[in-house]
Amino acid sequence: MNSDVLVVGSANADLVVAVDRRPGGGETVLGGDTVLSPGGKGANTAVAAGRLGADVALLGAVGDDPYGRLLLDSLRAAGVDTGLVRTSDRPTGIAYITVTPDGENAILVSPGANSSLEPADVEAVFDGVEVMVVSLEVPLPTVEHAVARAAENGVKVLLNLSPAAKLSPETLGRIDVLLVNEHEAAWLTGPGADFRKLLDLGPRAAVVTLGAAGAVVVEAGGSTEVASPKVDAVDTTGAGDAFAGALAASLADGADLVTAAKRAVRVAAFSVTRPGAQPSYPTAADLGE
Repeated sequence: MNSDVLVVGSANADLVVAVDRRPGGGETVLGGDTVLSPGGKGANTAVAAGRLGADVALLGAVGDDPYGRLLLDSLRAAGVDTGLVRTSDRPTGIAYITVTPDGENAILVSPGANSSLEPADVEAVFDGVEVMVVSLEVPLPTVEHAVARAAENGVKVLLNLSPAAKLSPETLGRIDVLLVNEHEAAWLTGPGADFRKLLDLGPRAAVVTLGAAGAVVVEAGGSTEVASPKVDAVDTTGAGDAFAGALAASLADGADLVTAAKRAVRVAAFSVTRPGAQPSYPTAADLGE
């Protein structure tokens, strides 16, 4: 294991249906044809970093089924090391996604094999790792153990608090960069609170993504707004994961947090102009780099 970026997280098959509007309780709405796409926050993040040229590995779990094989193929095609992705006796995780004409999505996740990821799976995996990215579609005890082990090994910890969940003060105190969207930030600090309050929870820095408005980087010395390019959104699925992967790739390459966030905003903006999660992620050449 000699990857610069280690992603600890989920791998899901995304089943995406376009709808004019989402159904209410007890209501049936007809949608378009189902589109199958590789996804999951962990796999998405790893693919986003890999497509940008980062040396990246995913630590996760899939089922012994066609969805699992789809995910492994997509990861490998992006240059992601899959040696730490184990095959579980549970089915591959699935995300059921509806997308409305404005590009917004609503997602229901059935974790499946992702729930089988255990703390013991994240022992002795940090040789050569510069940055570890972890998100919360895998069990919280595994997340907290991974953060503790990474910190012990001097690895920079980037935690994407999605979906939002309560973490111990010890875990929050070991995080180098806390990545949240504005809804997750409000969940942590209260509606309308200053983003600088995120640092009171323990992380050394935070990045708050604001969708089309870009992002805010929060460091001990102050906050920096990072604007997003203006684009026509087709599908926002996986944009936050694209941001996380690009941020990790740049940090592992030695960039400071604001510089890394500027690149991540460009990557996320590019991704929403194409349908799907992983298939929408740009290479460095796509960005003109």
